[in-house]
Amino acid sequence: MNEKVLKCGLPESEEELRKLLTPEQYRIMVENGTEAPFRNSFWNHTEPGVYVDAISGVPLFSSDDKFDSECGWPSFTKPISPDVVVEKPDFSHGMIRIEIRAKDSNGHLGHVFDDGPAPLGTRYCINSAALRFVPKK
Repeated sequence: MNEKVLKCGLPESEEELRKLLTPEQYRIMVENGTEAPFRNSFWNHTEPGVYVDAISGVPLFSSDDKFDSECGWPSFTKPISPDVVVEKPDFSHGMIRIEIRAKDSNGHLGHVFDDGPAPLGTRYCINSAALRFVPKK
């Protein structure tokens, strides 16, 4: 079965995408899931480096912009570049939120909120499973 993947732009087949991602990553990035707070890889991760899209490998967030929001998920004040993410309205679960997706892969990353630290005031609340970490060293 070599069907084109409609929800994610990379890779080109469902089979390739399932080989690339763990079942948890697939549930989060393709099926718009959410991982448990405080029980994920990067919520309290402090090593310097870059967080990249688990599907495409495109750099998305820098450890320089990461902060402890006490929400249980990795939180960033901004993406590395506004061009690497796409914001979409999300009306699921009886809430009004802004969903964040990776531009190149179209994978679900998380949501952005307006309760972050000054001066930007934004909190990009991102699922660890949607990211891979590349250490600065």
